Amino acid sequence: MQRLFSTFPNGRPGYGLLLLRVTCGAPVLVVGAAKLGEWPVDALGWMSLVSGLTAALLLAGLWTPIAASCLALLQGALAFAGQAFEPTHLLQALIGSSLVMLGPGAWSIDARLYGRKRIDLNRA
Repeated sequence: MQRLFSTFPNGRPGYGLLLLRVTCGAPVLVVGAAKLGEWPVDALGWMSLVSGLTAALLLAGLWTPIAASCLALLQGALAFAGQAFEPTHLLQALIGSSLVMLGPGAWSIDARLYGRKRIDLNRA
């Protein structure tokens, strides 16, 4: 993960990335959770369920490039699938693709796992 992004920005850019993750992930997670009660699930329902799983990963900031790319692909497909064009799915696909390129930010599990660590040599 460290090789994908030069830094995990904090401060205002980090807050912006956190806001992008929440803006994209929260509505998709709510829709995916609502699909859990509908059985049997058709193909579009399965796509919504998998989108909800990737949205949960995106909200936590875990495996952000993988989760955001899956979310972008699924939401892009959901935008054009079905009977009518859904612009909200297209917007979420565009936000997901921007998160693939920008990274998770400092307030994510990815930053804790793969970010730079400070080693204090004076402590013994």
